[in-house]
Amino acid sequence: MAKHEEDYGVTQAGDSDVLTAEETQAGQKTEEGVVEMPDPLAELKTERDQLIDRLARLQAEFDNARKRQEREKQEFRDYATGSVVEQFLPVLDNFALALSANASAEQLRTGVELIVKQMDETLKQLQVQTVPTVGQPFDPRVHEALGTVERDDLPDHSVAEEIRKGYKIRERLLRPAMVRVVSNPKQTEA
Repeated sequence: MAKHEEDYGVTQAGDSDVLTAEETQAGQKTEEGVVEMPDPLAELKTERDQLIDRLARLQAEFDNARKRQEREKQEFRDYATGSVVEQFLPVLDNFALALSANASAEQLRTGVELIVKQMDETLKQLQVQTVPTVGQPFDPRVHEALGTVERDDLPDHSVAEEIRKGYKIRERLLRPAMVRVVSNPKQTEA
């Protein structure tokens, strides 16, 4: 029976009070010499509670990182927007001066032309370019057709006139150009 009892970590009362390595891992020896087994359910509950706590901490860290990233992204947008707006403030000032001036129509026209030139320069500084239109082949990726114009002096499906300028920054299209496209009856029949 001693062999059978040793298999289950139970010792006789007369055995040594020294715990073996297996007994130390399995439980503790009582005064009667019987090794008490730890409650596996209690161990699992403790481990579960630790894992739940760890998960809650990780979730909180993730939420904080996400909020920090959103805040930094918004701060960057605000900084970039502020930088662009700052460059357009002199243009706005010039428009206000033009509106308050008591000048002739020709002087106002000259003033507005200067303001448009100033805006174009500001856009160039921001690396914004106009989309090429008149005389170019119609490209639906950068042009928006508002209609056709019948003309025989220009190639079919080319841009005849620009209604509204289109803009792009580097290779990214900001706004397509609104155009009228040539319909050349001589080339269409051929």
